[in-house]
Amino acid sequence: MNKELNLKTLIVKKPLKLDCGKTINDFPIAYETYGTLNEEKDNAILVFHALTGDQFVTGLNPITNKDGWWSYAVGPDKAIDTNKYFVICSNVIGGCLGSFGPSHKDPNTQKVFGTNFPVITINDMVNAQNNLLDHFGIEKLFSIVGGSMGGMQVLQFISNFPDKAKTVIPIACTSNHSAQNIAFNELGRQAIAADTNWNGGDYNSKDTIPNKGLAVARMAAHITYLSKKGLQEKFGRKLQEREDLKFGFDADFQIESYLRYQGSVFVDRFDANSYLYITRAMDYFDLAKQFNGNLSDAFKETKAKFFIISFTSDWLYPTQENKDIVIALNSIGADVGFVEIESDKGHDSFLLDVPDFLSALKNFLEKSYTDN
Repeated sequence: MNKELNLKTLIVKKPLKLDCGKTINDFPIAYETYGTLNEEKDNAILVFHALTGDQFVTGLNPITNKDGWWSYAVGPDKAIDTNKYFVICSNVIGGCLGSFGPSHKDPNTQKVFGTNFPVITINDMVNAQNNLLDHFGIEKLFSIVGGSMGGMQVLQFISNFPDKAKTVIPIACTSNHSAQNIAFNELGRQAIAADTNWNGGDYNSKDTIPNKGLAVARMAAHITYLSKKGLQEKFGRKLQEREDLKFGFDADFQIESYLRYQGSVFVDRFDANSYLYITRAMDYFDLAKQFNGNLSDAFKETKAKFFIISFTSDWLYPTQENKDIVIALNSIGADVGFVEIESDKGHDSFLLDVPDFLSALKNFLEKSYTDN
């Protein structure tokens, strides 16, 4: 995934001790920025991406030649206004778009790491990204924001660095992964491992890709990002360019064709081993466990202002799991706002054109910035 790409990259010289016990140093973090950092350096927003995201938040992604993954929310005059704010986003470690991950070469063996790459956590991801603040000379971010796995990183970041952000916006996320979500991730990992091309993670040496397994993993995950109502309204039982059933196993229904397409385009832009590593990091995430079961203690050192957003049709990270974070913050008297946005677009609502969500995000940021 890293061939011939002209990516902005920070080489982190400082050693980073990972939760698995291993230490990494001299490792790359690929990042992108939007807007301009002001003289006071107090207008920076660090955006954290979700599972299959990357550093290309908005504008044209030079790898896919498609719009950045959060183009609805980030850009000039948008909710996260790049005329006003300096937006930073990096590819997480374990990823496949320039940051240190399983598709990199092991300097000791000169072979691609594959599954010899150390297992990483959400905690490791944010500790690595903290180096970007030093790189830009930013003492305190105006905001940290992210949805889904990005929201997990937001929570971990403010817990690790309580004085490094003024506002905190976790969207459609959770403080720990449920058994159901671990189960869906395991389904995806097993689909990849069952592909003969996976070769125990060493597919690079065979110059192959476990594309069938990775496509199935993407299809299974994609279903969880949508809602039953949204799927029914968009697809129902409509047939795919035919008037009757074919009585075979081709894609008779439009929803089947849609999922197959989602799987096929995903394998062109994502690394199978990265999928294993990042889903594992999500499954290991349990912020309360880091504080002996007391989630409130994760936030007791910060004076940041929180704004938590959930969506009515999100069954992957339902509103109650978002409210649990609000309850933990309320119990320590934190400054916290909460909104549940009406949407039938499921978990993916935070990535889509949902006007109520985008205006809520914009209003919170603008009011907080005025108070800055």
